[in-house]
Amino acid sequence: MGALDSWTPGEHTAPIDGRATTHPTYRKGTGPGVIVVHEMPGLTDGVIAFAEEVVAAGYTVVLPHLFGPKERPFGVGDILRTLPGVCISREFTKIARHRTAPVASWLRSLAAELHAELGGPGVGALGMCFTGGYALAMMVEDATVAPVLCQPSTPFPIGRERGADVGLDAEDLDVVRRRAGAGCPVLGVRYRQDSATGTRFDTLTRELGEHFVRIELEGKGHSTVTEHRQQRAVDAVLEFLSDRLR
Repeated sequence: MGALDSWTPGEHTAPIDGRATTHPTYRKGTGPGVIVVHEMPGLTDGVIAFAEEVVAAGYTVVLPHLFGPKERPFGVGDILRTLPGVCISREFTKIARHRTAPVASWLRSLAAELHAELGGPGVGALGMCFTGGYALAMMVEDATVAPVLCQPSTPFPIGRERGADVGLDAEDLDVVRRRAGAGCPVLGVRYRQDSATGTRFDTLTRELGEHFVRIELEGKGHSTVTEHRQQRAVDAVLEFLSDRLR
């Protein structure tokens, strides 16, 4: 039995850089909407298990499948097979500074559609690792009211400037600042010694002030809610979603 067998398959189509793009989605649960964007290398068993926890807490969860395998344990081999294709894809940014990933427009459209269906104050958005900053980019869409950044790792922290970059162009960063200042906080979760996140938490604190809520775990782990899951991280995410969506 596959980890997604109890989930309802679907798809979403929206423009990316002016070109209609379709990605599969999986949906489960009832209640306010939450979009969980998977990490590298794909829609792994660990990501699905975390999403099940969100469903159990009383949410309608949508899992977009953007790249890589699905329903497999996390594996280095899958990373090595997936990363080359992602690196040449125009949907994703890898090392460019001050640039929003083009796939953000697709994710914003998904959030708007989910909110239009479910109503309420808005939807939650959670990205992790390679997609960690995408929830921040989704804030440009007003429907996204509970953005969660788990160990955001792009642009890859090659050098000090990339390590501090939050993966947004100047216009989108202005929108995020405005929305945060108007009362839409951002939750960030990482291991304190995780070099993959660079210094972008410091950048977000500088840009958003008290509206950036930092949860920093001790140790040298990386995947805060999946492979190196800590209950403190999961509890913080669920509390944040409840505060913002209920």
